[in-house]
Amino acid sequence: MSSNTTKQTTPVEVTAPEATSSTDPLHLIDVDHVRIYVGNAKQASFYYAYAFGFQVTQYEDLTTGNREQASYLLTQGNIRIILTTGLSKDHEAQEHIRLHGDGVKDIAFTVFDAEKAFNRAVENGAEIAYEPYTVEDDHGTVTRAGIKTYGQVIHSFVSRTGNYALPNVKHGNTILPGFASMTHPLNKFNEDNPCGLKFLDHCVGNVELDGMNKAVDWYENVLEFSMFKHFDDEDISTEYSALMSKVMSSGGGLIKFPINEPAEGKRKSQIQEYLDWHNDTPGVQHLAFRTNDAIQSIAELRRRGVNFLDIPKEYYEIVWDRVGDIEEEKKIVQDLGILIDRDDQGYLLQLFTRPVQDRPTLFFEIICRRGSQSFGKGNFKALFEALELEQERRGNL
Repeated sequence: MSSNTTKQTTPVEVTAPEATSSTDPLHLIDVDHVRIYVGNAKQASFYYAYAFGFQVTQYEDLTTGNREQASYLLTQGNIRIILTTGLSKDHEAQEHIRLHGDGVKDIAFTVFDAEKAFNRAVENGAEIAYEPYTVEDDHGTVTRAGIKTYGQVIHSFVSRTGNYALPNVKHGNTILPGFASMTHPLNKFNEDNPCGLKFLDHCVGNVELDGMNKAVDWYENVLEFSMFKHFDDEDISTEYSALMSKVMSSGGGLIKFPINEPAEGKRKSQIQEYLDWHNDTPGVQHLAFRTNDAIQSIAELRRRGVNFLDIPKEYYEIVWDRVGDIEEEKKIVQDLGILIDRDDQGYLLQLFTRPVQDRPTLFFEIICRRGSQSFGKGNFKALFEALELEQERRGNL
C-alpha cells in the first residue's frame, strides 16, 4: 500500500558540524545517497527489501507527477539507495542498462554548499556531469551538481535546507522534492527481522589496464583525497589471475574508494571479466556495507536467500593460526563461511555476495571491523580462488 502524500515530519535541530559551514568547499559531511540505475525499479525495490532488509519508504513515479523516471528510496541504518528506472527509451538510465546492465550511476556526497563544492572540483579539473541547480518547495531546498569520474559513474554534491536537511531526512522526511512517502509490505517484516547493515564502508571501482593511476590522480587532484593503501599483483594474485589496487580516502576517512585494474596472469582476472561484461567500460564493482555484528547480519542474509561466495574448507585449517583469538565463536564463523583477517590495529570479518544480477558486474560485501581499517589482505588468495571457481562456472575464466 502506498500514499501520494509527501511526508514531512517535524524537523530536528541541525547540530554541529552540520549546523556550521566549513571553509573547505570539498568537506564531505556524509554519503548522501547512492543511485543505482535498474531495469524495473518497482521490482528491484522488492528484491532489495526482501534479500537485504532495506526499508522502502519513499518513491516518485507517474502517480506523483514525474513523467521522466520512477525511483524508490531504500534505507537501512545510514545507508540510502535510490533505485531509478527511466520511463522512456530516451532516458539516460535506459541507455545505461542497455550497455551495462543494472549498476551504480551516482555516489552522492552531502556538502555544506553544493555549488561551491562543484566550482572547486571544476577548478581542480573535473569534467561536468550537470550544472548546479536548486529544487525547492514550502519545506526547504535541495541544491545538486554533478561531476564525472571513471566510466559513466558520477559524483553529485548535495546541499540541503529546511526539512530536507540531512538530519531530518534521517528521521523520515522526504529525501527530495517530488518524492512521496509509502508503506511497503516488507517494511514491518524487516523491522522485526533486521539485517543490521549500518552504513557504506567503501565503494570499489574497476578500471581498464593502465587506468588505475589515472583514476587515483583524479581523486587526489579533483576531490583532494589521499592515498590510503596500495596493493600490487604480488599481494592480490593466485596461480591463474591477478590485479592491482590503490585505495583512496576522503578527508576524515568518511568513505574509501579502492580502484582496481587487471594484471597479467595465466587466465582472465575478475576485473577483466567485469570489463568484458560491462561494455569495456570502467564502473563500480561492489559496495561494502558495514555491520556491527557479522554473524547476525550474514546469518540473516543467508536465511533470506542471499548467495555468498563459497569459501574452501581448507581456508579454516590455517586461518586461525594467522588471525588468533576473536570475539566471535569460531565454529559459527566457519559455518557461515566468513573470511577473517588481522592487522596491527585489530581484525575484520568480511564476506562477498555472488553477483546480484545475471551480468557478473555488481555484488556486495558485508564487513565488520574490530579495529582493523584495512581490506582483508590476508584473505585475497582465498577470495580470488573462490572467485575463479565462480568465473569457471560462468565460462569466463
